[in-house]
Amino acid sequence: MGIGTVAPMSSPRPQRPVVLVSNRGPLRFEEQPDGSLAARRGAGGLVSGLGPLVAQTGATWLAAAMTDGDRKAAGAGVLEAEGLRVRLLDLDPDTYRLAYDVVSNEVLWFAHHGLWDRPRQPSFGPWWRAAWEAYRTVNHAFADAVAEVAPEAAAVLVQDYHLCLVAARLADARPDLDCVHFSHTPFAPPEWLEVLPTDAARELVEGLGAHRACGFHTRRWADDFEASVRSLGGHVPATFVSPLASDPGDVRSVASSPACAEGLREIDALAGGAQVIGRVDRMELSKNILRGFQAFDLLLDEHPEHRGRVVFVAAIYPSREGVPAYATYRRDIERTVAEVNARWGTEGWQPIVLELDDDHPRSMALLRRADVVFVNPIRDGLNLVASEGILVNERDAVLALSPEAGAWERLQAGALPVPPFDLSGTADTLHDALTMPVAERARRAAQLRALAEARTPEDWLADQLTAAGDGR
Repeated sequence: MGIGTVAPMSSPRPQRPVVLVSNRGPLRFEEQPDGSLAARRGAGGLVSGLGPLVAQTGATWLAAAMTDGDRKAAGAGVLEAEGLRVRLLDLDPDTYRLAYDVVSNEVLWFAHHGLWDRPRQPSFGPWWRAAWEAYRTVNHAFADAVAEVAPEAAAVLVQDYHLCLVAARLADARPDLDCVHFSHTPFAPPEWLEVLPTDAARELVEGLGAHRACGFHTRRWADDFEASVRSLGGHVPATFVSPLASDPGDVRSVASSPACAEGLREIDALAGGAQVIGRVDRMELSKNILRGFQAFDLLLDEHPEHRGRVVFVAAIYPSREGVPAYATYRRDIERTVAEVNARWGTEGWQPIVLELDDDHPRSMALLRRADVVFVNPIRDGLNLVASEGILVNERDAVLALSPEAGAWERLQAGALPVPPFDLSGTADTLHDALTMPVAERARRAAQLRALAEARTPEDWLADQLTAAGDGR
């Protein structure tokens, strides 16, 4: 291990008070006709991974209020539901929009994933100062709430790029707290982060440097973070690498549900006897959805034997529809799918089936049924779909995985590499996956299952607590 690295250890349960801090919370609240509040479990990998681990432990989870019900819940202080203690922050809507939509989604996300067309964007004009001030304000509001509710000597586990400045604000108010930051995205290397105005880039890395440690899903993202901090003259905190794992029991529970069984029947009927290439993703620029369909088009052109014998089923649910680049990307995807289907489709065969509903059981059904699980991001912090597909698949599916996904670091031994920008190379990988001998498929599938089951969400939580000095 290099300088500035702490070695992760394992501990099944928190040994000290814990405060979790994230933009999106583990519960959504809905106001009932009688004025009471009903809580529902929130969506997302963070919630499904951490929620069961901290339930009934007394940990407090701070997050932003998203709905009218959430805002009413925010006024009630700390609420307890489904074994969780939740404190929601009712932030000014305009301030939150600038911090979340503009800084987090349109700037930091693009920087960390290398998504800018730099000859054209970004350009930081007078609007930027107001947006960055909003980002700072939201972070300070979270820090002040932590200072208010955190027990003495608590471990504060701050999640993701929305909240990089929390620890710097807390350092003076609550020096008894140990803050750890975990990045679920990649981290921008210096040449990408330095596109930001210098004062903001420096404040960002100084905010992260105020944590006791910063965690990442892969060593590569940690190295990029350390390089960016050094390039901006900041303090490099301790770093650790701890990939979040899918919970096999939770994933397989959804996969065995009646709703999933119904979805599987529908996909079987749709595919008939054809092989299925399956992908499950958000409608996200970094997921490289468009090139995936273009590569499939090339596959059908170069390998006529696959025509009528394979169906590409893509469950892609919309995301960040308020960001103009995402709306344009969705239109490009829908146009490309229509063109491929018009070019190759026949009366009895539709080459691409695009499903835009956010239907989790049906997505699991697709992963169960797929002959190829296709994951080809441009750059991705981790990608849990890769491991979820491995855990629930029933056909020894081939995992076609981009080396730019954080999951590649753990799963590469059993996966086929998908070069994300190389359409010909991606088409070749799909052909190899569709024609792989049965024995080789079985060998790789067994290897991947072992890799996917080797870690649990408990390991990931334990690594963060160890980085915070748990049990000291």
